[in-house]
Amino acid sequence: MSPTSDGRITWSRGPWGVVTGVNRGIGFEAARQLALHGLHVVLTSRDAAKGQEAAGRLLAEVAARAWAVETHGGIHVLVNNAGVNFNKGPDNSVESAEQVFETNYYGTQQMIDAMIPLIKPSPYGARIVNVSSRLGRVNGRRNRIGDVSLRDQLFNDDCLSEQLIDEMIKKFLEQVGQGTWSSNQWPQMYMDYSVSKLAVNAYTRLMSRRLSDRPEGQKIYINCFCPGWVKTAMTGWEGNISAEEGPDTGVWLALLPCELGTNGKFFAERREISF
Repeated sequence: MSPTSDGRITWSRGPWGVVTGVNRGIGFEAARQLALHGLHVVLTSRDAAKGQEAAGRLLAEVAARAWAVETHGGIHVLVNNAGVNFNKGPDNSVESAEQVFETNYYGTQQMIDAMIPLIKPSPYGARIVNVSSRLGRVNGRRNRIGDVSLRDQLFNDDCLSEQLIDEMIKKFLEQVGQGTWSSNQWPQMYMDYSVSKLAVNAYTRLMSRRLSDRPEGQKIYINCFCPGWVKTAMTGWEGNISAEEGPDTGVWLALLPCELGTNGKFFAERREISF
């Protein structure tokens, strides 16, 4: 693997990557563009009936894991794109909040847990890229959470943990069940989606710390990015960015040369932004 003049990586031994949620939109384009850069890409997509959604997700993860090991001995790149958002325009319904968290956060978490043991050692480091959103920023000016104490804990690496993230989600879902969720405590735009992406961002930082101690030759770099408001089915085709442009930053992160590698950061338009 070596960098080209424009900063991309060329791979000499045909590495393998996995992209989730590839049936349309950003996931499809991320897979296509990685393939154009020379990666062999495993495409995963849930297509189960609503009642079998959880089983379908688990089956897809297990199947992808087994296939990657048996056929190629592992992977080099994982792009976690699969996600849902049931809010459109000014709508801020939380009727599907549990499904949003199961897909956007817990699905991402489970995929990472399943795939990390399969990532092949490499002197250049393997890559995990999580598709996220600016809507999930801890301290965003327009859509931040109102709980100052929780914001401080999420920003503090010494406080950040899976338990903290799980407790935040549990508290949100409890308020949804009680009908008390509509307050200044939570993001006011696309509320359940925003909190789910806040969880993804926090987990990305947490995993970067856990993975940073891996020895040379077994490094795994994990980052997240916001593709922007992309014209896909999730946005009702109302975005201002094309599906072809949406995954650009994610593909860039997956293919950065090792000397430019970064870990536990949040990006948009190929620039680091704050959590």
